[in-house]
Amino acid sequence: MTIAPDPAGFRRAKWSIAALFCFLGFQYGTWVSRLPALKTRLDLGAGEVGLLLMACGAGAAASFPLVAALMRRLGSRRLSLASAGCLIAVLAALSAVPDYPLALLAVCADGVAVGCLNVAMNAQGAALEKAYDRTAMSQLHATFSAGLLAAALLSSGVTGLTASVPAHFTVAGALLLLLLAGARPGLMTHSEPDKPNEPKNRGSWSLPSWTTLLLGCAMAFGTITEGAMNDWSTLYLKDVVRASASVAPLGIAVVSVMMLLARLRADRWRTRFGDGPVVRAGSAVAAAGLALALAAGGVVPTLLGFACVGLGAAAVTPCVYVAAAGHGSDALALVAAMGTTGLLAGPALIGFVASATNLTLGMTTVAVSALVVTLTAFRIPWAGRAPVPAAAGASSAAHENA
Repeated sequence: MTIAPDPAGFRRAKWSIAALFCFLGFQYGTWVSRLPALKTRLDLGAGEVGLLLMACGAGAAASFPLVAALMRRLGSRRLSLASAGCLIAVLAALSAVPDYPLALLAVCADGVAVGCLNVAMNAQGAALEKAYDRTAMSQLHATFSAGLLAAALLSSGVTGLTASVPAHFTVAGALLLLLLAGARPGLMTHSEPDKPNEPKNRGSWSLPSWTTLLLGCAMAFGTITEGAMNDWSTLYLKDVVRASASVAPLGIAVVSVMMLLARLRADRWRTRFGDGPVVRAGSAVAAAGLALALAAGGVVPTLLGFACVGLGAAAVTPCVYVAAAGHGSDALALVAAMGTTGLLAGPALIGFVASATNLTLGMTTVAVSALVVTLTAFRIPWAGRAPVPAAAGASSAAHENA
């Protein structure tokens, strides 16, 4: 139910929820940035490091039944705070694990807590939009990217002073506690919308609806598009386009910067055009831009194509999360788990295609994934606010930033 206009209340809740998104990005970026130090300390090979990363993703993907049950029992506010506390504890454990099996256990626990916080904070964002009838989810997802950036900068600064992982993680843990303390007061207390015609006394998980499966498909292929670009863009520029060693890393930078900038603006697009058109147009831009870049070749066309992916994919996951939350916590948890599965499967899928054919065809699967999102988005019955008329667009956009 929409509440009376309250700009101060909206800002307070929005910043509190944004702190959770920043928290998750910062926590993940912190421990991943010290993988080389963990590799050296535990004497790990490349395969063992890969398994460590896989354990985190597997824990997040497998957390779906637990997340659904905890959302029903605790609600998103309490689950957000509890899972964030667990993530701080995991960071402390990773700074002191003496051997590889315990490191695997800690990272798997991290994945489960990430799965819980991911669902809970997106439920909070969806509740914020519903309560105030204002878009905010894309900007919330932008703060996750900001958290990753802050973690990278802190890691660079701390490692310049000391190689100690415990010292680094202690500083990071203190900052995470501050973020959590800042988030707590303004979080939404009634955050889970009921499914239409659903009994209030439900007590167990039910089979997903066709709409939920469509949303999960859009989320899975959307995260395949995002994750694959992060993992393969540099290698494509280096090995296929023959970019220099200094230019090749710009692929990730172009995608990340364009996605961050687009997410800061995407809530205005959602208000102006509606979620469905934004997802359809964005994923189409990502698919077409990347396909044309792969066909053209060359450094500049490739970077422009990567920019199209960052621009077009930016609003996909925020919109899908909002739509999934409208179908209840079970739907949201399932869609989030399918997104994590896509994030894990995407880079591997490209690797399989590239080894069987070549990396250009491997990257073509990214364009195909974005196209699948476009086609799926046409079948999804997008709920929510109607697009505003052009005359009202300016005043609505100004209201969004209030």
